[in-house]
Amino acid sequence: MPAARAEGAGKSGPTLEQVAARAGVGRGTASRVINGSPRVSERTRAAVQAAVAELGYVPNRAARALAAGSMDAIALVVPEQENRLFAEPYFSEILRGVSTELGDTDMQLLLTLIRDQRGRERFAQYAAAHRVDGVLLVSIHGDDPLPDLLRDAGMPAVLSGRRSHAEQLPYVDSDNLLGAQIAVEHLLGRGRRKVATITGPLDMYVARCRLEGYHEALRAAGRTRTPPDGRLVAEGDFTEEGGRRGMLELLRRDPEVDAVFCASDVMAAGARLALRETGRRVPDDVALVGFDDSAVARHMDPPLTTVRQPIEEMGRAMVRMLLDLMARAQDDPQGQHRAEGREMTDDDQPRLVLPTELIRRRSS
Repeated sequence: MPAARAEGAGKSGPTLEQVAARAGVGRGTASRVINGSPRVSERTRAAVQAAVAELGYVPNRAARALAAGSMDAIALVVPEQENRLFAEPYFSEILRGVSTELGDTDMQLLLTLIRDQRGRERFAQYAAAHRVDGVLLVSIHGDDPLPDLLRDAGMPAVLSGRRSHAEQLPYVDSDNLLGAQIAVEHLLGRGRRKVATITGPLDMYVARCRLEGYHEALRAAGRTRTPPDGRLVAEGDFTEEGGRRGMLELLRRDPEVDAVFCASDVMAAGARLALRETGRRVPDDVALVGFDDSAVARHMDPPLTTVRQPIEEMGRAMVRMLLDLMARAQDDPQGQHRAEGREMTDDDQPRLVLPTELIRRRSS
């Protein structure tokens, strides 16, 4: 038997306002439940779902989109060239987490690659016109203005990682500094005497954090100089070829290097190629440690010791955070974002740092 129509409901059926009134909550809270936001209690979720069932409410998504300016779409933005997107497992794992978390919602996912400044400006205009409801940003370099352009346009956005220690936008990150530190401590604990590192691009905060973790481990072991020995640091770019070049450069500077911490598994694969080219064995002559615990690490010969960061969970957490921000924006479309009776400041922005751990394999 069909649910009884709510008193006052028109021919078009019950409204969201009527659902909210029946559940005893505000319209914004009812909307969050219907849109799958995690930012509600289980008790509230159950009350709204019961009201939906009792009233026979069916969301008219097209009408809601027109009325609220919603497109039911989220953009995953990667400001990198295609070769990095398809060559690095990091991006596929982030994408897997994002798409899995969105699976229970009605949101569409738009993958956007930005190759240059023109593309950046074009996407900023696209977002400012609210052609999407929210943005996930991955692999952001320190000087990239896009996050601030999105904030100025009032577009909810979440970063994968930070641009600096003072990042003011919402982000999900992993503990890069500690992860690098435990990797280098592991190499030192294995008796290695000349531990070098191949960094990521140093205009990225993630790369600087992993470099700082390397230096911190050496300082703690009393193995650093003042200033640090620059011969043992080669800057890479998170690519396999960058790892190969970095390893060759380290060996040119100091042929007695006996251990290398690479700031990504992909660069570690490149470093291994260089070691084989120069007749060095892993781990007998040079021990290797990477970062990410990607499929690359498991399939190397020998399998790669690496620092695991929960990449897929980072993608899922980014979606949950973004849905929460979108729900806030829907509650307060004028952008005042009041929290607990006060205007929201940068300190109120959600931030999450997930732990890392060392995975020991035969490369070290």
